[in-house]
Amino acid sequence: MQKILTLFLLTSLFGCAQEKTSLLGETEFQRTINSEYKDASKSPLKEKDLRDFKGLDFFKFDSSYVVTATLKLTPDTKYLNMRTTTSRLTEKRIYGILSFDFKGERFKLNVYQGKDLMITEGYEDYLFLPFLDNTNGNGSYGGGRYIDLRIPEGDTITIDFNTAYNPYCAYNSKYSCPIVPRGNYLDVSIEAGVKSFDKH
Repeated sequence: MQKILTLFLLTSLFGCAQEKTSLLGETEFQRTINSEYKDASKSPLKEKDLRDFKGLDFFKFDSSYVVTATLKLTPDTKYLNMRTTTSRLTEKRIYGILSFDFKGERFKLNVYQGKDLMITEGYEDYLFLPFLDNTNGNGSYGGGRYIDLRIPEGDTITIDFNTAYNPYCAYNSKYSCPIVPRGNYLDVSIEAGVKSFDKH
């Protein structure tokens, strides 16, 4: 009887673990962001949305959306006030220009460096990549999405569009989010990363 009970408990625990993993996401990025959004102390979700939160919607992971870009530094650029969704302004400069091939075409995006993060412990090498694409308002958040990058040692950098995420203001208007510059529009559908959020 003891063996049967032990086997039942192990099976139940394993089954729960499998279900939990499935709910949290398929990739490390998906599991991490879902874990953060489920945590009331970190989540940008409104209380009513957090109450029934099971996980974000993602485009299916696709390795073709992982590209290697050439980074051309722009060391002489000055810090400018980037507009946000509120009256707040945030100081950022174009750190460099990323060039990459995708689906037979050549694309370029400006990647930004924030003045405040340069002096924030753990974020000194942080780069900010906001972008717009043809899924905005039709599968992904209408205001565009962001990708977090780090300053590379060389002149190439990997962009994984599967890690594209929504600004916090996509979930809650109380947040102030940088507006994606029109120059960072990709005339292609980036069907990767976080999808638009269905608010209650």
